[in-house]
Amino acid sequence: MTSETSGGAGGSGARRALVVRGGWEGHRPVETTELFLPFLRAHGYEVRTSATLDVYADAELLAATDLVVQCWTMGEITPEQSAGLAAAVRAGTGLAGWHGGIVDSFRGDLGYHLLTGGQFLMHPEGFLDHEVTPVAARADHPVIAGLGPFRVCTEKYWVATDPLVDVVATVGFAADEERSTPVTVPAVWTRSWGAGRVFVSTIGHKPDDFDVPEVRTLTERGLLWASR
Repeated sequence: MTSETSGGAGGSGARRALVVRGGWEGHRPVETTELFLPFLRAHGYEVRTSATLDVYADAELLAATDLVVQCWTMGEITPEQSAGLAAAVRAGTGLAGWHGGIVDSFRGDLGYHLLTGGQFLMHPEGFLDHEVTPVAARADHPVIAGLGPFRVCTEKYWVATDPLVDVVATVGFAADEERSTPVTVPAVWTRSWGAGRVFVSTIGHKPDDFDVPEVRTLTERGLLWASR
């Protein structure tokens, strides 16, 4: 069921954001998404939250939604729900999220992974202090414009990504006993899906990850970038 609707600065003409949160509680879906609700309201969105994926099968609701913010780790999505979300994005509804709430969701649904453009595969044990590097060639992208390399202490995701995503920031993995050469892995990307836009950041395992100014900034920018 949908649990909350609240207005933003735009009144009846406001854009609409739907925050879908649930799944594995270790990613604290309610607490982390709550961090961004004031930001969305301040930017004129009416915000609705949902603790069920049934909203993805509501074509009328999604057609009236400008931005879906998803934080739903693992879990299962029905074919109807998955198709409904993909169709809405294709028609112009934006989709945005972070960490396992968007790239470790619905592991058995290939259509969903095609939509988001990436899938979590592993992370080294524990929280690692590591650098996130904006892609120099994409320095003019609105999500990372003006941001330089920054450090975080959190999980570092190894992901498989679609070659058509627009990678705007990366993390590095050193060579080790399993990998003979160092590699660079996407950490933040955007993509188009029909008329819609998708924003993904792999950073955000825990609420205090967003205390890092660059993480907070690129996530907020990503929400606005993805929105219709």
